Amino acid sequence: MAETKPTAAKAATSGQAKQSSNVISWIAPIVCIIAGYLIWRFILGNASGFKEPDTSGAWFWPKHHTPIGEMNKIYEGGIIVPFLIGLFLMVIVFSIERYLTIRKAMGAGNATDFIRKVQYHLANKNIDAAIAECDKQKGSVGNVMKAGLKKYREMTSESVMDHEQKIQAIQKEVEEATALELPMLSKNLVFLSTITSLGTLIALLGTVLGMIRSFSALGAAGGGGDATALAIGISEALYNTALGIATSSFALIMYNVFTTKIDGITYGIDETSFTLTQSFATQYK
Repeated sequence: MAETKPTAAKAATSGQAKQSSNVISWIAPIVCIIAGYLIWRFILGNASGFKEPDTSGAWFWPKHHTPIGEMNKIYEGGIIVPFLIGLFLMVIVFSIERYLTIRKAMGAGNATDFIRKVQYHLANKNIDAAIAECDKQKGSVGNVMKAGLKKYREMTSESVMDHEQKIQAIQKEVEEATALELPMLSKNLVFLSTITSLGTLIALLGTVLGMIRSFSALGAAGGGGDATALAIGISEALYNTALGIATSSFALIMYNVFTTKIDGITYGIDETSFTLTQSFATQYK
């Protein structure tokens, strides 16, 4: 019974964290796309920013012409622009969310210094002091180390198991604690990796639509074409290309930054397992 209760508590904690993260996962994309449309429609597409505003009463996509400001020119990128703005906002939202999560998981102080302090306390067989260091660290490495130290302390007074079984029990405890910590770190990174490719593809779609408009204008009136319509089509293509490349580049940079930080935490957790097993193997032969 003593083994069952902590396991249930861990499962509940994991489920709560997962549920909280999933709320952001499905709400944030919807809100960002809506916000992208509102920015495109009412800020970039404000009628006061055009010399020839649409007076037909169209609400969803007014056909304004001759933009005054540089920001208003982006409006001519067409209906694909709101999706690109929404993707850019998603990168910002999930970057902030991942930063806060990973920053908390990194804990206080340097992980290497923390492990050295634990090694020092274990060398002096002061397990309580080592656990106290974990409480100060307050990160993923500290959480895994603390779980391993509790099992470590339990194994020091275990009389039924042999030496190898005790080491295996410590390793298993560390692995279980790691399984609870690591998924939290990588969750929602899939959005950044997806936007890296999706932003470019949506931009390409906008570019193709803009070029279609350009060639349609060029082919009008027996090849003479409308210079204004031609220019609008080309600008639509280029604005979509620029927004898509900027969004994808930003997403790729943030994805690489966060995966690098997660790799550092993972390395610290691996050091935790090695530290505990080596200490127990030498201290309690």
